[in-house]
Amino acid sequence: MAQIQFISTSPQELQTQISGEIKIQLDEFLKNFAPKQPNDYLTRKQVSEMFDVDISTVANWQKNGKLRPLGISGRVYFLRSEVEASLTPLNG
Repeated sequence: MAQIQFISTSPQELQTQISGEIKIQLDEFLKNFAPKQPNDYLTRKQVSEMFDVDISTVANWQKNGKLRPLGISGRVYFLRSEVEASLTPLNG
């Protein structure tokens, strides 16, 4: 690390130098930083309402592997991102 001498440096010059170095470090950090979005969980009822289908249809999608269920304490949830990713584009 280089030595710094403050003999001929004014407080304003020092502040400018420090601010510039901090900005460089923050810019580098922000290039690689991607905040994690919280997961959005949907119940079977919410999925059925989302697609305007019966809950039994959601259960069939689950059995066929179209939707991957997650569970806790006997309750079934689906990740919104996975539900949206399961949609397939139609040609037409």
